[in-house]
Amino acid sequence: MKIILANPRGFCAGVNMAIESLERALEFFGPPIYVFHEIVHNKYVVERFRRRGTVFVEVLDDVPEGSALLYSAHGVSPQVREQARVRKLKAIDATCPLVTKVHLEAIRYARENYTIVLIGHEGHDEVIGTMGEAPDRMVLVETAGDVDALEVEDPDKVAYLTQTTLSVDDANVVIAALRAKFPKIANPVKDDICYATQNRQEAVRELAPKADVVLVLGSQNSSNSKRLAEIGGALGPHAHLIDGVAEIRPEWFVAAETVLITAGASAPEDVVQQVIEYLQQTYGASIQEELVREEDVHFPLPRSLRELLPASAP
Repeated sequence: MKIILANPRGFCAGVNMAIESLERALEFFGPPIYVFHEIVHNKYVVERFRRRGTVFVEVLDDVPEGSALLYSAHGVSPQVREQARVRKLKAIDATCPLVTKVHLEAIRYARENYTIVLIGHEGHDEVIGTMGEAPDRMVLVETAGDVDALEVEDPDKVAYLTQTTLSVDDANVVIAALRAKFPKIANPVKDDICYATQNRQEAVRELAPKADVVLVLGSQNSSNSKRLAEIGGALGPHAHLIDGVAEIRPEWFVAAETVLITAGASAPEDVVQQVIEYLQQTYGASIQEELVREEDVHFPLPRSLRELLPASAP
């Protein structure tokens, strides 16, 4: 058996920033540290922080007044920020800067009286936060069928934004439907789907046809990880989204000569390595790493955290 190890894979700059922010907050404040929503959508990451005294909450009423609170990488609505201020919480904003970009675009289009069409998945933390920026001006669509049923106040005054972790192919189908229905539709100069999501999807598109099986490391509530598994499966190989080695099934590898391994943007590398070790020990697998796209993006710690840390801290 040969393993094709996709590169890039795993943590993106936004996830690295959010996780480092929580690490530093734990060091500075000590446990418990409260986090609004999961810091990132990955079971292993969440459980590791929970064991260290992190408390993940879905409502701010569960956070004692005056406590330290960290916003997850997915962002939050202005309503959440105001509630945190009223409760005198020490808020640390670990929102991915690429998500913040979408929030700022929503604010701008709302001020200019556009109807804003957000392409995304209903109920996703990022979508909830983004829609909170302009709830009276924004509508959510997931499919081209949703676009067909869409009615707006002024068809000449429409703009679209996208969730950052969508499948590029799926988003393009919806965008095409929007452009057909609203020929004057406005959009940001730069795409909203993040560089890491696009790069990982590109790697799977290029490498999956060379494999018999695709293993995507990531959790079921990770949007970008699910998209990787969908893309891999659509290209012919058997694709499986797994949290870790415990979910692997031997029947997947009957007559399989080549296995592609990748990981969503919130999946830790040590979990990837555990899967590699399992395949090496069980099937004598060799490894061939394939670099599809270089990544050198880095996001600094949030200003709200840097202002709290000692002056000597990096």
